Amino acid sequence: MGRAPTIRDVAERAGVSKSLVSLVLRGAEQVRPEKRRAVEAAVEELGYRPNAAARSLSERRTRTVGVLLNDLRNPWFVELLDGLTSRLHESGLHTLLADGHLNRRLDEDLTRTFTELRVDGLVAVGTLADPGALRTAAGRVPMVVAGTREPELPGVDIVAGDDALGARLATEHLIGLGHRRIAHIAGRGAVGELRRRAFAEVMREHGLGSEALVEQGDLTEEGGYRAMVRLLGAAETPARRPTAVFAFNDIACVGALSAAEETGLRVPRDLSLVGYDNTYLSRLRHLWLTTVDNGSGEVGRRAARCLLERIAEPAGEGRLILSAPRLEVRGTTGAPGGA
Repeated sequence: MGRAPTIRDVAERAGVSKSLVSLVLRGAEQVRPEKRRAVEAAVEELGYRPNAAARSLSERRTRTVGVLLNDLRNPWFVELLDGLTSRLHESGLHTLLADGHLNRRLDEDLTRTFTELRVDGLVAVGTLADPGALRTAAGRVPMVVAGTREPELPGVDIVAGDDALGARLATEHLIGLGHRRIAHIAGRGAVGELRRRAFAEVMREHGLGSEALVEQGDLTEEGGYRAMVRLLGAAETPARRPTAVFAFNDIACVGALSAAEETGLRVPRDLSLVGYDNTYLSRLRHLWLTTVDNGSGEVGRRAARCLLERIAEPAGEGRLILSAPRLEVRGTTGAPGGA
């Protein structure tokens, strides 16, 4: 056959109607097993591939989902993306990915690009710079916010980790090891505030409010490094130095580790460090960070399920769905002074 096989060719080869072939290709359950097998065999023999554009026109769906990612350089977002896309692909949806960091540099509204492409749904991953653009897009297409707690939009589900509980696990771990003077390298936005507040609450609960130190970071390795330098430089004497640091994320924790080692501190003998997110960085053998697993893959899968539900039934109030974190104890935490 010199031309590409059509659905009519499949129907003739299988001895069925074109409408029945369409039902099989859509995965309809009402087709008899022997007819389904005949159609599948004909598809395989002819090498038939459905015309995606024609199917989109007939179904009035593109079977694509737009994913706007805060920053591709953050490994936690990438691991969330793995859980998200695998679940969407299982449902026959393809993803179009846009990097919010590049979006800010080019000053483009990629949410509008997605809506112009008529995507079936949109997932905003991480805190994005222009909540107004997301609000506009949410009025046009089913949307889910994943991996952050903002913005809160009508009819938009938020799927994230339980940041307050995760910060509590990290802080209580350090207190349980015997640390008293503990610092937190804080993040920004709603997630950063949740973790900072939980850290301060736990310290107060244990009578250590006056020993709690907070230094602002910016979610990057360089930000973690500079925050650690400031914490160490602010101590009037070595005795007033923090003996433990809980960082906003693994990337900032790596920066803090570099700063500590440059000043001659040994981890964990002289300084204990806890990261957050349990990214691949924390599992590198020469780092081996104690960290909080924030369930990146599970957050992605749950976000995909929410979006599929929103596509099927767009109406309804927005939901907040939290994934339970857990502490992963590795090689960067120990008792103060190596006791």
